[in-house]
Amino acid sequence: MCLHIVDSLLLQDAFAAAPAGAFVDVGTGAGYPGIPLAIVTGRKGTLVDSVGKKAAAVREFVHELGLEKQLRVESTRIEELAKRERGRYAVVTARAVAQTGVLVEYAAPLLRKGGRLVVAKARPTEDELLNGDRVAKLCGMRRVSRETYELPCDMGHREVISYERVGNPSIRLPRATGMAQHHPL
Repeated sequence: MCLHIVDSLLLQDAFAAAPAGAFVDVGTGAGYPGIPLAIVTGRKGTLVDSVGKKAAAVREFVHELGLEKQLRVESTRIEELAKRERGRYAVVTARAVAQTGVLVEYAAPLLRKGGRLVVAKARPTEDELLNGDRVAKLCGMRRVSRETYELPCDMGHREVISYERVGNPSIRLPRATGMAQHHPL
């Protein structure tokens, strides 16, 4: 659990550099990084996971921590949330969910202009990052930072990569459910 909390809190500086407003945590799993970030920043947010059992467990965690007024949990595909809540968020977070380009595509329709995607990765390849930058251009985004960390107690290497929504996508987003993952841009 310590590793998950440390991993989550690594996103705090990039999260703070984003504009004020609500966040969405894509593929929240067990509530990381969304729950720790909500606690330390006080921001309101939506924790999203397409797996109903995971979302139900996270709802219980949110309840036990008394965070119901600050966090809501959705069991849905991120593409469906983007259709309902286009441009609503200041920040989108993701940790151990998908390739960077896929995450950029997921985030773009959810973010308002100036909003940020903040991604935690263990060891992204240069090809993955270059592809993320290429997809970002299509999605009206650009990379604004890349921070590297060595975790304490030999827990590993992490990189926190941030993209900013700077304009409108040149393609229609969100694409149909599953397209980003199975047919990446």
